[in-house]
Amino acid sequence: MARMTRRAMVRLGLGAAALGWAGAHSARAGGAAPAPPAQGGAQAAGPPATDGPLPPPADFGLPVIGKVKVRPTAAIAASPLGVGCEVLDRKLWDPQKIYPYLANLGAKWARCQTGWARTEQARGEFDFGWLDDLVDNLLRLGVQPWFNLGYGNRLYTPADDEYAVGWAPVFSDEARAGWLRYTQRVAERFAGRVKHWEIWNEPNITGFWKPEKPNPRDYVELVRITAPEIRNRVPGAVIIGCALAGVGTDYLKGCLAAGLADLVDKVSYHPYRTAPEAGYEKDVAALRAALAATGKNIGLWQGENGAPSAKGGAGALAAEEWNEARQARWCLRRLLNDLRLGIEFTSYFLIVDLVGYRGSTNYKGLLRGTSYTPKPAFFAYRHLANLFDAETKRADLAVGVEDAEADKIIAAAFLRKGRPIYAYWYPSNLMKDWTVRKVALRAAAGAGAPLEKPVLVDLLSGQAYRLDAAKREGDAWVFPGLPLADYPLLVTDAAVLEA
Repeated sequence: MARMTRRAMVRLGLGAAALGWAGAHSARAGGAAPAPPAQGGAQAAGPPATDGPLPPPADFGLPVIGKVKVRPTAAIAASPLGVGCEVLDRKLWDPQKIYPYLANLGAKWARCQTGWARTEQARGEFDFGWLDDLVDNLLRLGVQPWFNLGYGNRLYTPADDEYAVGWAPVFSDEARAGWLRYTQRVAERFAGRVKHWEIWNEPNITGFWKPEKPNPRDYVELVRITAPEIRNRVPGAVIIGCALAGVGTDYLKGCLAAGLADLVDKVSYHPYRTAPEAGYEKDVAALRAALAATGKNIGLWQGENGAPSAKGGAGALAAEEWNEARQARWCLRRLLNDLRLGIEFTSYFLIVDLVGYRGSTNYKGLLRGTSYTPKPAFFAYRHLANLFDAETKRADLAVGVEDAEADKIIAAAFLRKGRPIYAYWYPSNLMKDWTVRKVALRAAAGAGAPLEKPVLVDLLSGQAYRLDAAKREGDAWVFPGLPLADYPLLVTDAAVLEA
C-alpha cells in the first residue's frame, strides 16, 4: 500500500492529556452477551427493539476473538463521562428502577436538578428527602452527583406551572430573598456529598428564563448572589456557569463582559445537533477563545446532550427520523468526539425517557421510559465507558485513513496503560442509511505505541476481531480491509480489552 499523502493523513497535535476525574464507591456486576454479527452491507433503517447490544451493521469478514470486558460502575476509579439524571424534580421517572442500570453503565457522574419548587412547598419549610435518596443511592453505586441549581418557585415568582420551570428569582426582592434562603439550605445539607454546582439551566433561551427576556447581565447577577452562598458552605466548591442552550458564544461573551469569569470555575453548554460533529470543532474553538481572553483557567464542560430513539415526542431533535440504532450511533459519536477534542467532561442526556414531559415523551433516555429496559445506546455507552475511563488519555500519535473521502473521516489516537487506541468513523448524516465499506488505516508504530496483538473493536456490539492482515511498514502500522462505519470503531491491542 502506498504511503498516504499529508492531506490524507489525519494528525493529532494534542499532546498526551489526562481525561480524569475522581470517582467513588460500590455496586453490582452485570453484562449481557453481544448479539451475533448481521450479514450484508447496508444498515437497516429501523431495526426492532432489543434488550442487548446491537449486532454489527455488516459482516466485517474478520474472526471474532472476544468482547469488551465490562465492569460495575464502582470498579471504575474515575472517568470524564457522565449521564443525566435530570427532571426528577418534576417526578417524571422512578429512581428506584434506574439504580440497577447505573450500577453497570460505567458513568461516574450524574447531573441532578435540585428542584426548589419540589423541595419548598410552604414558605420556609424544606423537604429534601427525595433529593437525599437520589444522592445517597448514586454515591452508593459509585456515581458522583453534580447539581444543577434551580428552577423557580410559585411561592415567590409568578409562575403559571407547578414547578416554576425557568422562572428566575432575580426580578423582585421577595424572590431573591427566598432563593438565597433556599440556596443556603441546600448547600448546607449537601456540602459533604456534592462539590460541583451549576447555577440555573439554559438561561439564554426564553423557555428557561422568565418572565423577562434572556439577558447576560441578569444571569450574571443571579450567579453573583448565588455563588458566594455555595462557596461559604461547601468546602472546595466548583461553580459551573451558563449551562448554555446550544453553544451560545455571543451570550457567553456577554456574561464574561458582565463579570462571570470572576465567579465561576467552569462553563457548560448543550450542543444539540443531528450530526454531533457538524460545525462542532469551530464552535468549541470559539468557546475556548472567549474563555482564554479572560486570562483565567476556566474549564469547559459538555453538560447535557442526547438524541431521541424515535421520531416525534418532546425536546430537541424530535422531528427527525430517529430509531434506537441511530440513537446508539449518535451517542458514541457525541461522547468520543468530545474526548477527541479534549473536552474536560461530557454527559449524555439522559438515563431514561421522560414519559409525560410537556404532555408527550422525550425519547432521549438510555432506558425506555415505559418498561425501564435498556436500549442499544445503553450497551454502546457501557462499552465506551469501560475503555475510556481516566486511564485512557489523548495521544499525539499519527493516524489516518486511506479512502477517497479521507478528508471527511474522523480519526483520533489515545493511549490506555501504554497501549494505543485508534478510533475512526465517518461523520455521516444519521438520518440516511449507511453502507459499510472497506478502508485502510495507517497508524504510528514503535516504542511509544506498542501493538502485539492488533484487534478491531466494535463499540456497538462490544465484539473484538483479530486483524490478521495487519503489517508494519517502517514507522507505521498498516491495517488493510477495515470496515468504515458511521460510528466509531477502534483499532487497539488485545491487552486493552482486559486492562
